[in-house]
Amino acid sequence: MATGRADVARDRRSAADAVDTRERAIGSVVESRGHDLVDVELAGGVLRVTVERDGGLDLDELGEVSRLLGALLDERPELAPSGHYELEVSSPGLERRLRRPAHFVKALGGRVAVRTIAGTPGERRFEGTLRAADVDAITVTDDGGAEHRVPYPAIDRAHTVFDWRAALAGGRASASSATTGSQAS
Repeated sequence: MATGRADVARDRRSAADAVDTRERAIGSVVESRGHDLVDVELAGGVLRVTVERDGGLDLDELGEVSRLLGALLDERPELAPSGHYELEVSSPGLERRLRRPAHFVKALGGRVAVRTIAGTPGERRFEGTLRAADVDAITVTDDGGAEHRVPYPAIDRAHTVFDWRAALAGGRASASSATTGSQAS
């Protein structure tokens, strides 16, 4: 039996709805502990949940969030990935990954490193100050003053860059302002 375009579109909507439902349920548990949900990612059999809270999280609290999320996924198997998977709960760290427009908005004014997908016009890798993040793209000004406007679909990977030299010298780190504060998605 052939699958038509309407069937493919319906399957994609259904998969997206399942992801949204999973994120909302996970977000509810995370927020009940007074934390912010930063990201949920399913990759290679690992369900990664990234959370944070003003003032940071210790290992005991991350363990408690992991326990609660494990119980949620056991109680509601439709939220769990199919087959064998591992649940990983962590905080985003100093050099945090940027995947969603909201992540880029929180990092405005900070230093970022960007790698674009192969075939994207311009430099494939660059680092600089994140000047803008709108609904379609980001704009980064590199150290030479060149401006790079990159649509979100052209971004392969991006993350904030923490200024270790300034931090070790006792100065103010020049990573995004979100690297030591709270960030929600």
